[in-house]
Amino acid sequence: MKIGAMQLLSMWMKQLELQNQSAHTLDAYFRDVTAFIDFCYSQDLELNQVEAADLRQYLAFKVEQQQLSASSLQRHLSSIRQFMKWAEQGKYLSMSPGDDFKLKRQSRPLPGLIDIETIHQILDQAPPDAVIEQQLWVRDKAMLEFFYSSGLRLAELQGLNFNDIHLNRLLLRVTGKGNKTRVVPFGQKAKDALLEWIKVYQLWLGEFSAENAVFISQKGMRLTARQIENRVKSQALRAGVGVDLHPHLLRHCFASHMLSNSGDLRAVQEMLGHQNLTTTQIYTHIDFEHLAQVYDRAHPRATK
Repeated sequence: MKIGAMQLLSMWMKQLELQNQSAHTLDAYFRDVTAFIDFCYSQDLELNQVEAADLRQYLAFKVEQQQLSASSLQRHLSSIRQFMKWAEQGKYLSMSPGDDFKLKRQSRPLPGLIDIETIHQILDQAPPDAVIEQQLWVRDKAMLEFFYSSGLRLAELQGLNFNDIHLNRLLLRVTGKGNKTRVVPFGQKAKDALLEWIKVYQLWLGEFSAENAVFISQKGMRLTARQIENRVKSQALRAGVGVDLHPHLLRHCFASHMLSNSGDLRAVQEMLGHQNLTTTQIYTHIDFEHLAQVYDRAHPRATK
């Protein structure tokens, strides 16, 4: 029995829901793929007839009609490619034209200027199919969430132990440059990602103590800085983002997006732990309640 394009999309969305994809991701996938299906209808194209040239025509149409940015085009293409790949694997399509179709590499943005939509594209991407890759993604997602959620430096995230995290209060104790410590908030999405990672962590390592490293390899060893950098880059590539993503760029994004949404330079500087501010001890006169309020109000991923 022939299945219509919108029915296929509905089936795909239900599968994504079972994978606990965020509402933001589901909305983006549905919106992007629906727009493409509408375009195919307007061209009297069945999904099985779509070729790379049709994808190119569609994206050109989107640029002309909506003046989309390069990152938005990449997201559109990624949504369509994932949908059609799923349909091909389910034998609903004989081929997926998106496999060999690529956009020209977009120009590299200035540090700290990756837009929020692109950040969501990276953090909310669907997990891989293979079990071990799914587990690695759970770990990597937790790392990405904490980099962006709290503006952490690479060495700060690498050095995290479980006793540095206060889950109920959504606070991290961070050891920064010069072995100085500060306390910073993190968001609900980072907490959710950490709880999922802990489940995988226990599968890998079994029981663990509060002194254990938070981010480890499958062999139970604390990840090196190079390993973390490589995983950050690889997950950006998997999301179809044409950005050379690295931990410090996520720290720039944290600062840029917090400042643009809050205008509270002082609070953001405190969270970043700049040396010229009195944030070098765990207990200072900083109003952590104020920082938490600014964070919850301003950060794109502080709440569900």
